[in-house]
Amino acid sequence: MKGRSPRNRTLDLSGAEQELLSQRLMRLNQPVQPAQILNQTICQDLWEVMPYLPSAFVDLMILDPPYNLNKSFNGRVFNKLGDDAYTAWLNSWLGQLKKVLKPNASIYCCGDWSTSVAMYPVLRQHFKIRNRITWEREKGRGAKANWKNTCEDIWFCTVSDNYYFNLDAVKLKRRVIAPYVTPEGNPKDWEKQGEGKYRLTHPANLWTDITIPFWSMAENTDHPTQKPEKLLAKLILASSEPADVVFDPFLGSGTTAVVAKKLGRQFVGIEIEPNYCCLAQKRLDLAAVDNRIQGYREGIFWERNTLPSG
Repeated sequence: MKGRSPRNRTLDLSGAEQELLSQRLMRLNQPVQPAQILNQTICQDLWEVMPYLPSAFVDLMILDPPYNLNKSFNGRVFNKLGDDAYTAWLNSWLGQLKKVLKPNASIYCCGDWSTSVAMYPVLRQHFKIRNRITWEREKGRGAKANWKNTCEDIWFCTVSDNYYFNLDAVKLKRRVIAPYVTPEGNPKDWEKQGEGKYRLTHPANLWTDITIPFWSMAENTDHPTQKPEKLLAKLILASSEPADVVFDPFLGSGTTAVVAKKLGRQFVGIEIEPNYCCLAQKRLDLAAVDNRIQGYREGIFWERNTLPSG
């Protein structure tokens, strides 16, 4: 395998690491209690696991299933389906996963523009849909006969009308372009910090402050659809409290679990691909000694490229 550049911080695994970390992964072959699987990575097909999961133990479920695209995940291929077939596939497992949710649980479901449309009727069938978040994914290939895709959606749903949402935890600090002052000359709804002027703003459903993981970021892996830690931090802080259980049945390389750990939540992750499970375990070990999240400092989310140095 071609060596990486010395500046490339992409996380990978040696053969020895994978062998060691794989010994810490779980497999289920009988019903379990929540305490038996909390803060664990289950390396198994979701269909094998679902019958054994306990009921009503999850406060927040984050869904990032394969989008309806032809995509290879470390050699495991998901083939694009017809729209009706993809909707049926979503419904086949989502209906069974409902049992793990508490009555006041929240759900976030990720998709691209096309997959998002297929998700909507399935989510509406099972949950109360609250909003659709659209976030800018600044990477992407240009298209010659279409618009370049540079955004994705996240459906925000709840089980009931009784749910938790922490507005103050997810306010965004933005640079002030027009710094108004009072008649006395004092800042109006903004403050000076370093050389800049900033204002805390209410979180909206259009996010333009997310940076996709890339080779020079410590969180980056070779997973083809890895979500940014900052993105997951917003969802987790908005819709869970410390020590709550965050559940991700399509864990990938572990971002949901890693961010949950960094933010003092409990987690359960399911992922079928052993290599990604081991990457998740390695990232969880690193999170135990470094809980920083890019773009989030001292309880504040910062607009992209505006966080003061130091």
